[in-house]
Amino acid sequence: MKKLKCASFSTELDIIDVESTFTRGLPGFSIVGLANSTIKESTERIKATLLSQNFSFPAQKITINLSPSDIPKNGSHFDLAIAILILFQKEILDDFFVFGELGLDGSIKSTASLFSILLFLSTKIQNAKVVVPKAIAQKASMIPNLTIYALENLAQAVDFFKEKKYENYHICNAHPLFENAIKLNGEKYIKNTSFPYDFKEVKGQENAKFACIIAALGMHNILFEGSPGSGKSMCAKRLPFIMPPQSLKEILAQNAYKSLNSLDDDFSASRVFRSPHHTSTRASIFGGGTKNAKIGEIALANGGVLFFDEFPHFSKQIIESLREPLEDFKILISRVNTKVIYETKFLFACAQNPCPCGNLFSKNQNCRCQEIEIKKYKNKISSPILDRIDLYVAMDEISHKDKMSLTSEQMSEMVFKGFLFQKQRQQEEFNAKLNDEQMKQFCILESSANEILQKAINSYNLSQRGVNKTIKVARTIADLEQSELILKTHILKALSFRMRNI
Repeated sequence: MKKLKCASFSTELDIIDVESTFTRGLPGFSIVGLANSTIKESTERIKATLLSQNFSFPAQKITINLSPSDIPKNGSHFDLAIAILILFQKEILDDFFVFGELGLDGSIKSTASLFSILLFLSTKIQNAKVVVPKAIAQKASMIPNLTIYALENLAQAVDFFKEKKYENYHICNAHPLFENAIKLNGEKYIKNTSFPYDFKEVKGQENAKFACIIAALGMHNILFEGSPGSGKSMCAKRLPFIMPPQSLKEILAQNAYKSLNSLDDDFSASRVFRSPHHTSTRASIFGGGTKNAKIGEIALANGGVLFFDEFPHFSKQIIESLREPLEDFKILISRVNTKVIYETKFLFACAQNPCPCGNLFSKNQNCRCQEIEIKKYKNKISSPILDRIDLYVAMDEISHKDKMSLTSEQMSEMVFKGFLFQKQRQQEEFNAKLNDEQMKQFCILESSANEILQKAINSYNLSQRGVNKTIKVARTIADLEQSELILKTHILKALSFRMRNI
């Protein structure tokens, strides 16, 4: 029995062993192992291609098994691996991942899903040796963790596997972004140095800017409330550029998710920013579809920022559906054919006016709303959703006296120092995403801080979730000040950002 490796994406990326046996009996060619019609069609395509290349098909019963046999497989990229196993039934084959669709003229073609598969493969296996079609080789070579070999046709494939002159087909073209990686605790991180949207353009709003630094460092959910034009959206759009460096795994996973949505893969150092309109459908935001479970906005925002502008204008169903992704950091999309789990570890930012007309906080404009209208507007956001918001920011009113202050570069540097402080204590998760066990390990309060927190629980009627979020925000503030312990001042500052009318 001969074996090569391939991969298929159904509910997640599955590593597939492509196995072959040649037995006595009536000549035949069959593929087993839950292969779909696309793969089973390849029997005739591979047979025709090999015959056109003057290869004599063995007069034996050929069985190709795709293992594990209980996982559904799809895609024409299995062609090349199957053809190689037939061509080299008596040769010793090295351990390669082989991808490519065969043309009837012997050419090796790429497929629509191949780049996505390679991205997911790079997150799953370190330094895999991968044979790909030449058409996709340059793009694939930019993916770290993969050693890429490019083949243009079946004749080159024969030379590659028979003569074993692998270096002749090796493609070395690593993305320049990864050359300046920072190594921390054995992981590579890429720091963003580009600020197309800069906080220096946001005049005034010092409290909001400090809240953005806290949100960025700990990946805390944040709600901006203020009059139209006060800078709510401006602050949210600038958040991704001041967030901590992404690890190599995060960049690869982010681009893998983007490729599932047919988006260009840019390997950018800045974190992703997704901002669906309030008229978007539930399926487009959370993922779904009539047949297959397609990726949605909240999964595409994984590792970055998901921004809901005009938060109360989103449908009640969409707002309430945020509960699980914000709490469990994952979403399960179930359909008849597929069940897919996507990670949702994003920074949730949202913005709203204080009332329907937006002038409730204004000192210069009169509010035209009646009390019942304001109450109806506020009630669109339920208490359980507001309880999942870590930071509440009441935006200051704009004044012509307001000046530019902190720039995104300065804020990014503050966040980076806090991030290094987190890594020094061997913390892997962002503060906002810590579970209960990790909180006990990393979120240690001094006695006076604990006393203040206990008073706040009684005074503000904090839920257990609210208590945990207050501690996590205080942990982030402590990180900004390079403090091992969470002090009284950190708890007080965290409480000042807590929304109390929940």
